[in-house]
Amino acid sequence: MSQSLYDFDQSWREKGYQHIAGIDEAGRGPWAGPVCAASVILKPDNRWPELNDSKKLNSKTREKLFDAITKESLFYAVALADPCVIDELNILQATFQAMRQALSQLNATPDLVLIDGRQKLPGCPTPQQPVIKGDAQSASIAAASILAKVTRDRIMAEAHKKFPVYDFITHKGYGTPAHQKALQTHGPCHIHRRSFAPIKLFLTTEGTEINREKKLLKTAT
Repeated sequence: MSQSLYDFDQSWREKGYQHIAGIDEAGRGPWAGPVCAASVILKPDNRWPELNDSKKLNSKTREKLFDAITKESLFYAVALADPCVIDELNILQATFQAMRQALSQLNATPDLVLIDGRQKLPGCPTPQQPVIKGDAQSASIAAASILAKVTRDRIMAEAHKKFPVYDFITHKGYGTPAHQKALQTHGPCHIHRRSFAPIKLFLTTEGTEINREKKLLKTAT
């Protein structure tokens, strides 16, 4: 256990903030699927030895911590911004929207929001503190990073069942060579982010895309 994660949050409690919400996201970089944001308010005595930045954990440990956090934390919430929202707003604004939704869905109003990164969350009425590399600094942010990552990975696993030709279960929508090759062969499906420059290269006419997606769905079934 990295005690410093818990010590960081405790230092804010000692300043008078009791309900501290950590917030983080997963999925800003991929070419397909939603961006997922999570917010978590931990109990002061929550302790999980393996807790860390979700990117530093294997999938089995993330799943174990996901179950523990959702069962034992004080409050938590998860929100998504789907590809159509990302295309409409851009990825940064869609991420902010998902973060605001995750905070608003908490069954409590936090005293302080610790947000991963350099930027404050626009439109957040609660006092907030950006934390650079916060998922490796704060227990609350690390917990949020795990909820966001596991939730998104599960969504992409379901997308793989519908569209196995893209192998979403392996790359989770990131622009790997295998994903690029699948796009060259099959073009994008409806969960690809059409506003992203690499995806624009593979767009065809709307009717052609609809017909192609029907064929892909038939292949999956």
